[in-house]
Amino acid sequence: MSPHNKRPFLHALTVLALLGGSAYLTVELRKDEGDKAPRPQAVTDSPLPGSGSGRQDGRQSWERLKNPDRTVLRGEQGQVLATFTDRSRTATLRGPSRTFSEAENTATRVVTEDWARLMPEPWRAGAEKEQWFQDWFKKYYGSREDDLFAIAFQYVSGAPDKKDGSGTTYAGDAKFGPVNPDLAKHRGTPLLEQSDFFDYLGVRYTFRDGTTKQPEAARYRAVDCSGFMRMVFGYRARYPLASADNKGNGLPRTANGMGRSDLGAEIIPLSGPAPWYERPKNIDVLQPGDLVFFKMDHHTGNRLDHVGLYLGPDTEGHKVFISSRKEVNGPTIGDKGGVSRLDGNGFYAQLLRNAKRL
Repeated sequence: MSPHNKRPFLHALTVLALLGGSAYLTVELRKDEGDKAPRPQAVTDSPLPGSGSGRQDGRQSWERLKNPDRTVLRGEQGQVLATFTDRSRTATLRGPSRTFSEAENTATRVVTEDWARLMPEPWRAGAEKEQWFQDWFKKYYGSREDDLFAIAFQYVSGAPDKKDGSGTTYAGDAKFGPVNPDLAKHRGTPLLEQSDFFDYLGVRYTFRDGTTKQPEAARYRAVDCSGFMRMVFGYRARYPLASADNKGNGLPRTANGMGRSDLGAEIIPLSGPAPWYERPKNIDVLQPGDLVFFKMDHHTGNRLDHVGLYLGPDTEGHKVFISSRKEVNGPTIGDKGGVSRLDGNGFYAQLLRNAKRL
């Protein structure tokens, strides 16, 4: 599933794209007989005042849109090739088609041309003219280097181990957490939460605020839902990490801390009365790469208690996310404990509460 690091010749053309030049080229990474990648998500809102139509005959062009405020790069036919959201480092780029699946737990398959990556700085209007962005865009537009999706699927059931130069296993089949030794004390929960990325790695980790945390041997190769997101966005994609909720300016430790933080762009805000809040009335604003948050347990008061990564539509058109959960004992897009869909009236769809674009 991991794309190799060679970059196509397309890179030589992308500088021209920034200047409104060459047409978009798609390089197939993988052919899937009988399946076609879902069409790009349509932009249905209107341009921001003064942004213009964004169309330039035979050329790529930049356009400003609202709800949320963002900049899109359009191809010569008006198709969206990349999306950059104000205050967010997460960018969605069109690229080679890939298939993500998890045959051991589900028949669901996501065939996508969306690549979700972290930029070195949060987006702001006009950033397409800045050097830091032009350098980043030249490197990653059309690149097959692992993105957030490829990284996330390196922890599902059956994923092969990957080791760094020191011999530390940094990827491979992950579990959710250790077996609960006291079911009565923890309300019958078979697997314990609180396994963070450094527990999976089995290494001591010092955060930017100077806090050092030691891994627990029983949690080796385990990540709970927020620990999984911290592994993907933080340890692997290098988003700053906080040592705990409300401590430092990095990605908080828990789903509740992430969902209530002021990081990134708020795509779907919390609404309705606590402690359960309301299910969003419209989720079409979601973009592949968004963090999605759920309220699942009445024992946790008004806290958000689950988080996942939105992948986009599967081959049946359902909006799918990946998360680490107890029922499957690790990261999954599977069906145990509820199908991983945000649309319809399934378990997770009904408990979705808000979304952020980091």
